[in-house]
Amino acid sequence: MEPNLNNNHSDIILSEKKPFSERFKKGAKQWLEVSPFLLIGLAGASIFVIYPLIKGIVMSFQDYSIIPGAESPFVGLENYKKAFSDPAFAYAVRNTFLNTVVTVPINWFLGLFFAVLINIQFVKYKITFRTLYYLPIITSWIVVAFLFRYLFADGDNGLINFALVHLGIVDEPISWLQNQWTAMIVIWLFHIWKTVGWTVVIYLAALQGIPKNLYEAAAIDGASGIKAFKFVTIPMLRPITAFVIINLIMGAFNFFPQVYFITNGGPMGQTEVLQSMIYKQAFSNFNFGYSSALGVMMGLTIFLITFTQQKKLSNQKFM
Repeated sequence: MEPNLNNNHSDIILSEKKPFSERFKKGAKQWLEVSPFLLIGLAGASIFVIYPLIKGIVMSFQDYSIIPGAESPFVGLENYKKAFSDPAFAYAVRNTFLNTVVTVPINWFLGLFFAVLINIQFVKYKITFRTLYYLPIITSWIVVAFLFRYLFADGDNGLINFALVHLGIVDEPISWLQNQWTAMIVIWLFHIWKTVGWTVVIYLAALQGIPKNLYEAAAIDGASGIKAFKFVTIPMLRPITAFVIINLIMGAFNFFPQVYFITNGGPMGQTEVLQSMIYKQAFSNFNFGYSSALGVMMGLTIFLITFTQQKKLSNQKFM
């Protein structure tokens, strides 16, 4: 039986290629419609991102003065040389890397641990726990800083000292903020408590996106519990883990309120970090050229670390 070409003719639509002039007019009209939004975004990026970035790099090679009409002579690499001969810079670099080495693994582990625990044990209360863990993040840095200053206050006035003394763990109150390492511990605890909720929320959302049939297939093959976590959960979380760790590293390098509101760099500048040093050099000592050089070096360091970590984590199998 021959096909009915007349009946099928209406179902077959052959689109002819439109003339160039018509396609050009249509494309130009679309560009005109979106161009205001593109221009606004480009102007915002130029004013608030590109220009400050270029200006900061230029200032790092100058003895920059903010006084109107004053000269800002070009000094070449003097600001960078000054940094490597400055003991305060050495302390700031050491503390910044210590913050990263200490807080990133703990933050990552606690975030993953609590997310898995909530996802398995407290299924009915996921939203409640997610809210509780996220509350510290939306709480003001100043409020949390004063809370920690009260908790770790010197003498018997601090709640932590009061508890340690009355429980018999220590004989005398600890001067938490008057000693370099105890002050660093307080700063690390402050940072972890304030930010671990973000890691929990990210991992909890990722865990809920893992297909259930993968766990069912693993159970059929005899993999359950720890084995299912090792061979199903961890591989499925690999992209999220790379994202989380990179953001945790960037957050650890951006320590500022943790130090500024708790110790202000004390005692004797021993808890200073790069961010607080940049701020003080610029707005306390008015060394804007030196401050810009510190900022450029810190920016390059963050870029190199995150770039290399992204390459490694994208090719690495966790566990």
